[in-house]
Amino acid sequence: MDFLQLAKSRYSCRSYKNVPVEKDKLERILEAGRVAPSACNLQPLYLVVITEGELKEKVAATYGGRWLKEAPVIIVACGDHSKSWKRSDGKDHCDIDVAIAVDHMTLAAAELGLGTCWICAFNAAKCKEVLNLPDHIEPMVILPIGYPADKGNPDRHTVQRKNLDAIVCWNGFKGA
Repeated sequence: MDFLQLAKSRYSCRSYKNVPVEKDKLERILEAGRVAPSACNLQPLYLVVITEGELKEKVAATYGGRWLKEAPVIIVACGDHSKSWKRSDGKDHCDIDVAIAVDHMTLAAAELGLGTCWICAFNAAKCKEVLNLPDHIEPMVILPIGYPADKGNPDRHTVQRKNLDAIVCWNGFKGA
């Protein structure tokens, strides 16, 4: 599968089979996150991997969707604001660095036949408390991983995404 086909095959999976994810596949996904670029190579990323028990229940409870508990693996992607690069105007690139790593992981999972769903609508303060994170570490994304019990439509992009001419400006901004 070429890259564009892979990117189109990835979707937000919200239903998982009760099948464990093999450790080698999980490690490959984590490696994809590890090799992701970060601003000035400061690597402000931490990945908390949860596969069982009470901690999984507590992390899932920080999000409203009951389906999250079905996923055999939950990764909480966290950013270290004390280590991330700040632009001269103060813009903290921690969020961007974590987003790049999570995107790498979602695509690696899709390549392996696994589903993911990028979750940002969770109670970050409660998640931080549940994971006992220090002040400078922020939980940014909850990423469930597992074998999909549903199926995405790779052709959805033709109707659910803007056309290129609606988002691309050549030689200067001409939008909005």
